[in-house]
Amino acid sequence: MREVAALAKVSIKTVSRVVNAEAGVSPSLARRVMAAAERLDYRHNMTASSLRRSNGRSATIGVVLEDVSNPFSSALHRSIEDVAVQRGVLVLAGSSDEDEEREQQLVSAFASRRVDGLIIQPSSHDHSYLQAERKAGTAMVFVDRPPSFLDADTVLTDNAAGVRRGVRHLVEQGHRRIGYLGDLHTIMTAAERHRGYVEEMAAARIELDESLVRLDLRGIEKAEQATLEMLEGSRPPTALFTGQNLVTIGAFRALRKLKLHNRIALIGFDDILLADLLEPGITVIAQDPTAIGRTAAEVLFRRLDGQRSPSEHHVVRTTMIKRGSGEIHP
Repeated sequence: MREVAALAKVSIKTVSRVVNAEAGVSPSLARRVMAAAERLDYRHNMTASSLRRSNGRSATIGVVLEDVSNPFSSALHRSIEDVAVQRGVLVLAGSSDEDEEREQQLVSAFASRRVDGLIIQPSSHDHSYLQAERKAGTAMVFVDRPPSFLDADTVLTDNAAGVRRGVRHLVEQGHRRIGYLGDLHTIMTAAERHRGYVEEMAAARIELDESLVRLDLRGIEKAEQATLEMLEGSRPPTALFTGQNLVTIGAFRALRKLKLHNRIALIGFDDILLADLLEPGITVIAQDPTAIGRTAAEVLFRRLDGQRSPSEHHVVRTTMIKRGSGEIHP
């Protein structure tokens, strides 16, 4: 910083004001300082400066996601980042892999770097461990799932309602034997989606056949194997509803392997890449991760700007995208 001040022929305090975006510096003087900084390839130490700022801000936020490689999580990340970039804020992100301990480790790592806020897609079933961070003034928003034992802002999806819409669509196509394949039942969203299936089957006065239900399917391979077993049973389903994008991929692979993809209807929860290019295209109940991420970021920044109202709870509706696989008749 001393070298920048010397080259720009200003005081160190003026350089500090410019790099910290503080008021009281004329535009022409700020341009002179920035030109000197660029010429010297100066890189501002945000962590050190955050300790000296009157508001203690670090211009960073931490984002804990289930799996940044999953298309849903990556879309969430990107939409949060788009809002943060407009505020000049850096986004740090990590994957919890549905591991409670890893979630807490990530939060601790972000907290040690003095992030201003947290956006969390939770894996833990007890978020009381965040009370210390809340008391320290860290803003936080939960996405996709609500926190446990903590009152906080949330941005969720209408999981059960979305599944009910999809199952109702299959019933309207004439299906009565509708199989269901779901993710880990310990995940709140997975449990909600399964509940939607059970409720809509009851509403349609269709007796639930437990042989057509497979839960706790983690990953494409397990979903494919479970689908094969279900379809090769003595009374196979005429339609399938899959409760997560990777489960949908596994189910479609099984249908293709048995050459049943044009005979067994399929609707999946969550859209998947290239779903419209398959034959038939996969009908989905699509979440809007972009809207979820954008809403969460906007809520977080409102809190950082000083909003102190009671916790906000937003629900982003799903939409059905009909592409052919869900419109196959029995």
